[in-house]
Amino acid sequence: MEIEFVRGIRMSNEMALEVRKIASELGIVLTVHAPYYINLLSTDQSKVEASIKRIVDSARVGHLASAWSVVFHPGYYGSLTSNEATQRVREYLKIITKTLSDEGIEIWVRPELMGGLAEFGSLEEVVAVSEGLENVLPCIDFAHLYARSKGTVNDYQSFRNVLEFLEKRLGSDAIKNMHIHLSGMEYGDRGEVKHLNLYESSFNYVDVLKVIKEFKVSGVLISESPNLEDDALIMLNTYNSL
Repeated sequence: MEIEFVRGIRMSNEMALEVRKIASELGIVLTVHAPYYINLLSTDQSKVEASIKRIVDSARVGHLASAWSVVFHPGYYGSLTSNEATQRVREYLKIITKTLSDEGIEIWVRPELMGGLAEFGSLEEVVAVSEGLENVLPCIDFAHLYARSKGTVNDYQSFRNVLEFLEKRLGSDAIKNMHIHLSGMEYGDRGEVKHLNLYESSFNYVDVLKVIKEFKVSGVLISESPNLEDDALIMLNTYNSL
């Protein structure tokens, strides 16, 4: 299950410890989604520093709640090239992970593959910013990838290529330690428009699940559909039927 800090980090340390206790009793793996108000590529350095703080604070509270990983949206290109943006995000990730490590906080930090073409976060970019950094691996949102490709990445071989690319660049351990998002998706000329329920979308989630099963992927898979629980059950039942 995902702890949603998307509108702000509104969980006290005491509540986080209570969440940890209940998650342990129920055998639930938790993840955190950091606030949407993050842009590591802003031209305003104060906004960058506030973004770094939001990620670190999300990880701190998530750690108290026993969360396994924290996902964040890296930001917007603005006038930067892909290479320039990649270098900046990598440098800020080094600061974030060092801060957490110095505090003894063990949690995976996950830059998310994004669906909008103005947003930093192609498959290649989230892999590039993760390479060689301790406790950093990408969050692979297959619906975002579908939207970013304007519907061209939507079949078994295309999804298989994604996992082969991850394995080649980040090693087999990355396949055994994945954070995945799935949902229905509407896209337009600029990529993602909005999340949909699975049955309202042309996104081929079944083939995603087939590839996940073929590669024996381990980790977490989070439903990001508007009807979270219904689609989570559809995904689970579909996976088990394959």
